[in-house]
Amino acid sequence: MSGLRRFSVPGVTELLQRWGAGDDDALHQILEEVYGDLHRLATAYFSGERKSHTLQPTALVHEACLRLMQKAHPRWRDRNHFFAVAALQMRHILVEHARAKAAAKRGGGELHVSLEDSEPTSRPPDPAILDLDAALARLEAAHPRKARIAELRYFGGLEVAEVAEALGISKSSVEKDWAFALAWLRRDLAAPRT
Repeated sequence: MSGLRRFSVPGVTELLQRWGAGDDDALHQILEEVYGDLHRLATAYFSGERKSHTLQPTALVHEACLRLMQKAHPRWRDRNHFFAVAALQMRHILVEHARAKAAAKRGGGELHVSLEDSEPTSRPPDPAILDLDAALARLEAAHPRKARIAELRYFGGLEVAEVAEALGISKSSVEKDWAFALAWLRRDLAAPRT
């Protein structure tokens, strides 16, 4: 995600490793460093939502941070790994919130996520978060790596090079898999459900 601030990877990696070793001060330093990036990521999820939505970007970031802080001695590889896990937490929170709202309104009130629809480097069309989550689960069942790439690109806000580094694959593999995942998700989300 081009909006993520680039900071010293060795510094953040060192802080992540210190946190994994039980240094709570390192955790607080990490959160100070990445809070703005996490908030920008969360804000992007809500770009198409009404201002009065019951879940706001700040609440999403705080809940994700709380969940990350509950991890006992996490083994972080680097900044990209941290953002991938944070993105996964945000996805789970959004899905849980949408399910709770849907249950409260008997199928209504789903959280809609604004997704751009253009080049293969963009995001899939604008589905409800529950529909997107279900589509990602179906993609994961058929193509696990492609689903992981889609999750890292959309929920993690990672650029192609960052995804390649996080997964240990080439940038061209990420680009091909991302294009495939986008096409697959577009087709899946457009398919009528019974």
